[in-house]
Amino acid sequence: MKKVLVTGADGFIGSHLTELLVREGFEVKALSQYNSFNYWGWLEDVDCLGQVEILNGDVRDPHYCKHITKGVDAVFHLAALIAIPYSYVAPDSYVDTNVKGTLNICQAALDNGVGRVIHTSTSEVYGTAQYVPIDEKHPIQPQSPYSASKIGADAMAMSFFNAFDLPLTIARPFNTYGPRQSARAVIPTIITQIASGKKEIKLGDVSPTRDFNYVADTCRGFLELAQCEKAVGETVNIGSNYEISVGDTLELIRELMHSDVKFITDEQRFRPGKSEVFRLWCDNTKIRNLTGFEPGFSIRQGLQETIDWFTKPENLAKYKADLYNV
Repeated sequence: MKKVLVTGADGFIGSHLTELLVREGFEVKALSQYNSFNYWGWLEDVDCLGQVEILNGDVRDPHYCKHITKGVDAVFHLAALIAIPYSYVAPDSYVDTNVKGTLNICQAALDNGVGRVIHTSTSEVYGTAQYVPIDEKHPIQPQSPYSASKIGADAMAMSFFNAFDLPLTIARPFNTYGPRQSARAVIPTIITQIASGKKEIKLGDVSPTRDFNYVADTCRGFLELAQCEKAVGETVNIGSNYEISVGDTLELIRELMHSDVKFITDEQRFRPGKSEVFRLWCDNTKIRNLTGFEPGFSIRQGLQETIDWFTKPENLAKYKADLYNV
């Protein structure tokens, strides 16, 4: 690989992956969703912006996808709608972006002879764990329109490997966190409320457990899978093999931020009962065996890096801690 395309590069993980790829010497084309403001999302904050070719468009357009995949060696496909609460009220948008967008990227990559596609899945497709840790053979459970759309996107991507020999890997990261994460996620919600001086912070259910992964580790997992020939045609978890509850994560953040903030329940932040994913814990044996991948950040180290970034006034000002971000 020399020249790569990152879709969803303007997002949280995509912007960090763009930085990593530039550091590793790749020529990077970064897709930012088209808007009339010429605004490039989190790419506006990367240090390597002058070394990146910024593209403005939309994966929902098959003609545009065919245009941007010409002449690239690999595609990292991260473009997606990801907010679970919004998927309850706008599910059609998720099918358009996540399923049809994936179809468009895969067809374009096939037509243009792209040598490698890394398609981004999510641990949400597993639903609440039936056994732990969760390996890639765990049953798929669509517990939200978002997760259903990602299950559909994964199936569409893998069909292009099976039917057309598109050299594709499905990367399935567990819960990624870090600088630039959306305010809709639980860790930024906690940090921004504390950093804004709240004496009480609003959260939903704090009993679910997650396998939290610092964003640098997730991005390294993407790159290692892209460089691993044995991963072609495979679905591979990216995670830490470490489980922690949302409540314990809150306590750790309070400790690291030296805060005595109180937690109060906000009913609007609860998912519908059968839609809540109560337990996610990654079995990362497969990626370790394929690539030698090991997480570089403990939960404490990753949270400290995240807190340090969010508590800078110029970064905190980009978030609205008073609002529940659906």
